[in-house]
Amino acid sequence: MIMNGKRIILLATVLLMTVLTLGAQGRMASGKKFDPDAALIDAVQSLQNGRLSEARSRLLALTSLYPSMDAAWYHLGFCELCRRDFRGAQKAYLKAVELDSTNYWYRDRLAIAYSMGGEEELTLATYEQMLKDFPKKTEVYYNLVNLYIRQGKPDKALEAMNQIETVFGRNDQVTAVKYDILRRQNKPEEAVKVLQDYNAVEASERVLAMLGDHEMAEYRDSSALAYYSEALALDPNYPPAMLGKAEVYRSRRNYPAYFNALTEFFGNEDTPAEDKSRYLGALLQHSDGRFIQNFLPQLDSLIDLGLSLHPTDSSLLSTAGMYYFGTDRADRAVDAFRSARDANPESVSASVTYIQVLGTRNDWEGVIAESEEAMQRFPEEITFLELQNGGYYATKQFRKVIDNCERIIAKCPDDTSRTLPSLCTIGDMLYHLKDLRGSYKAYERALKIDPDYSPVLNNYAYNLAVNGQQLKKALAMSRKTIEKEPDNPTLLDTYGWILHLLGKDAEAKPYFKHAMLYGGKDSAVILEHYAEVLNALGEYDLAKMYRLQAKDKKKEE
Repeated sequence: MIMNGKRIILLATVLLMTVLTLGAQGRMASGKKFDPDAALIDAVQSLQNGRLSEARSRLLALTSLYPSMDAAWYHLGFCELCRRDFRGAQKAYLKAVELDSTNYWYRDRLAIAYSMGGEEELTLATYEQMLKDFPKKTEVYYNLVNLYIRQGKPDKALEAMNQIETVFGRNDQVTAVKYDILRRQNKPEEAVKVLQDYNAVEASERVLAMLGDHEMAEYRDSSALAYYSEALALDPNYPPAMLGKAEVYRSRRNYPAYFNALTEFFGNEDTPAEDKSRYLGALLQHSDGRFIQNFLPQLDSLIDLGLSLHPTDSSLLSTAGMYYFGTDRADRAVDAFRSARDANPESVSASVTYIQVLGTRNDWEGVIAESEEAMQRFPEEITFLELQNGGYYATKQFRKVIDNCERIIAKCPDDTSRTLPSLCTIGDMLYHLKDLRGSYKAYERALKIDPDYSPVLNNYAYNLAVNGQQLKKALAMSRKTIEKEPDNPTLLDTYGWILHLLGKDAEAKPYFKHAMLYGGKDSAVILEHYAEVLNALGEYDLAKMYRLQAKDKKKEE
């Protein structure tokens, strides 16, 4: 068949676009033969520069033109993993392995793709075959051990560790993992023997500290202290031994020695700030208020020492902030969280936490301003719009709440986890502004997306009811919410209150009674509603009791 001129031009255009996609414009224009290796380099460069979509397009074109190019399939698999398309990644890696089964990395990434996709049996089979083909790769053994443990196969995990020991010899890591496996099997005597046997022939601060931990767990603090001291003789700055020694002193209530040991730990420049933060957080969490108050100066000194060495570490600053809040020093807490934010300007979580802290202090103007500033740094982060709405709502700037909700919907129209709450909030704000028609319209928009969305059903039903509108419709909507969440006190209150408005107080009472069991006593509104129902039923003394409770709750609020 003879092509006409237009079809020839179209075909030439398609071919040219393929060449452009592969980044070979210059080479083709100069008349040189297309170089697929150079095109692959271009694709990988795009990937390294974070241009995932561009890299994927290049690699798709390359694998289409050169289906036997195993490296292109390999990098395409990585693109699919980044997109969380695990099936696509598996197919790409399988093709790479099919083309070159001797490449360790191709098969390793295939196993990862299987694992991320939840294909545990295929993951296991892939690693087991790799073990046969790459018997000198220790990471394959450890990956298998982790899989066996996750699948509840400790015997197989131990067998793999024994193979490692046979092939590579005994070392700290092998000993530690075998100890952990045996403990999981509830074999404490065999577990500690693994440590003791290793310690008899090798000097290891890690194993000595583990022996100390074991002795502490068995309430043998003297032998634990001996092991920790021996470990510190090998490495005076070994953190687990330093903390273990401190814990021995704490168990003996020798607090001067305990805080001296902690001072060494917090003052050690080589100890990661995260380790200091983790220990301090656990200490504060598990200590009663009396301990903290009794040793406030010592704890303050530890925090000051840690921050003097790690002034910009967000984990330590955040732990310090929580500590200051817990000891009623809110100003210092805010300073700590602000420092964490300032030291980590690229961290979304540091900014979020700081704004949330301002909210706990009812600094709503600060919440609004800091959220606005954060949105300039993180324009795609919806969370800051939501945080700012908290400030706008608290200061009764309802129109601005609505504007932010519309911005959220515009940014992610297909994300119902964002759009539905935003529509619900718009309805609530319009209700506050006395725009009932607009409020109900917003609720209806939400229910078109999800007819069973409980927050909208509840708020819509309640607002209809208190305005004496469409009580039967309100009751039907509210009934749907308590069928989904039968122990939610807010939803039970709405349903019970609508029954009361319909004159069905005897039917309403059980719902309020149930709400009382699941947190209803924490709400002045629910307590007042229950009192009204009881009063309507002639139970005046009980009604009076709940009215008094509601009055007290209002004072607390």
